[in-house]
Amino acid sequence: MPDRIRLDGRVAVVTGAAGVIGTATVRLLAERGARIVAVDRKPQDLQAAIRDLPASAEALAVTADVSHEEEVAEYVRAAVDRFGTIDVFYNNAGVEGDIRPITEYSLEAFRRVLDVNVVGVFLGMKHVLPVMFKNNKGSIINTASIAGLVGSPHIAVYSASKHAVIGLTKSAAWECTATGVRVNCVCPGLIDSRMLSAIIDGRNPGNAPTPNEKIVERIPARRLGQASEVASIVAFLASDEASYVSGSAYTVDGGRTAA
Repeated sequence: MPDRIRLDGRVAVVTGAAGVIGTATVRLLAERGARIVAVDRKPQDLQAAIRDLPASAEALAVTADVSHEEEVAEYVRAAVDRFGTIDVFYNNAGVEGDIRPITEYSLEAFRRVLDVNVVGVFLGMKHVLPVMFKNNKGSIINTASIAGLVGSPHIAVYSASKHAVIGLTKSAAWECTATGVRVNCVCPGLIDSRMLSAIIDGRNPGNAPTPNEKIVERIPARRLGQASEVASIVAFLASDEASYVSGSAYTVDGGRTAA
């Protein structure tokens, strides 16, 4: 019986590949045999993200801003030119934006968050789906957040953007029902990362760092999540083990949204 979690020979495009979750996912997908197209707007960080991949891994790094349609079209074109197709698309790039109340949020900052977190996800699907439709197969995984499931103070714009990602995911899954393409999203909770640190610091400007025990006391698991734990869910959704899964939002939050 074939190993249904393996991704041997499949082509996986990962945006936001230089971030902690993106890097962990690139590594895991490569370990499971996927050929990698790593996308990020920071070329030095992008090269660092693919530097430690298995020696047997085939990887292509593409610098792009996911909020610019011509650059999205280019990373899709580069993937197809190099590997012939796209089997897995981890639509992961995102920003937290400013951490401040709605009344203090500038329109420019609001639009920037939506440009990356919503427009970037939309453009990625817009350009990747036609490639997958040609082969009548593929798996798209969008990065949402538990902030797309519940509200939270001072990150209203980020929360709104992630609610939108979940809506895009569910609608895209319906649009793909007559094809072999599946569309799902992951909703990370409090993951040990730069983004979490930025949100915590933004809520407590000028104050001493919040102790970890205070941060995790409302998480049933009583700890922060790790990027590798999000990557594991992405790899599952990319694999044949998830062949009957589409339109779902998988929480990876230590039980936070169940508390």
